Amino acid sequence: MRKVGSALDGAGKGIEITKYTEKLVPSTRFVAVDGIGPTVSAECFVAPSASVIGNVSIGKGSSIWYGATIRGDVNEVTIGDRTSIGDRSVVHVAKIQGDFPTHIGNGVTIGSGALVHAATLKDGCVIGEAAQVMDGAVVEEKAFVAPASVVTPGTKISAGELWAGVPAKKVRALTEAELSSAAEAVLQTAMLAQEHAIENAKDYKQIMEEAELADIAEHLDESSPRKPIKDINDVLGQGPPGRIFRSTLTHPYEAAKKN
Repeated sequence: MRKVGSALDGAGKGIEITKYTEKLVPSTRFVAVDGIGPTVSAECFVAPSASVIGNVSIGKGSSIWYGATIRGDVNEVTIGDRTSIGDRSVVHVAKIQGDFPTHIGNGVTIGSGALVHAATLKDGCVIGEAAQVMDGAVVEEKAFVAPASVVTPGTKISAGELWAGVPAKKVRALTEAELSSAAEAVLQTAMLAQEHAIENAKDYKQIMEEAELADIAEHLDESSPRKPIKDINDVLGQGPPGRIFRSTLTHPYEAAKKN
């Protein structure tokens, strides 16, 4: 069959005016640079459309979501355990204009569309959606950067503080409720990532088998006889009291009371 396919393909090319061969686009999920590739825990989730490039290490239970890019091409990127890198986020490093790797601790949450460039994020901190943390900045433990804020180069955010704005400034200290909510979100995201990992690991055959079983179950449900809905006014299986052939039906308990 393979030879027949090649022959048909060659015949088709022969009658074309301009020959074109479509090439298979290689996966960019894991890419090595200068012989150094990512080191990724088997217990983490990396979405099929995410790109992890170069000298990058990712710990247990972490998740790299759809469209995210982590580039350790000119310096190293380290990501701890149970850390979430949101959809379309970018994590990069610096080497030419300052020697800054990127270090991200445990239980860190980076929102969708955020940029972390050559910075240090310590355990439990939160970077909001579309926020930017620039070269040499340090975000200490359990600190929050509000969505769309810009943390300028060299800025240090102390533990447990909320910063917001462009450029980002301290707003206030975080409450215990806010810190607890962030910790709970880390656990929930880790659980959700495992569900996505299971679904993305399925091959074509498994997906088709599950779809077939679902169709069978749906067909059986439609063809099975449905149980009649019980009327709450039913009396001894004879239906609700009423008039049949001009005879008044009475609930037996009511009739007993009258007698």
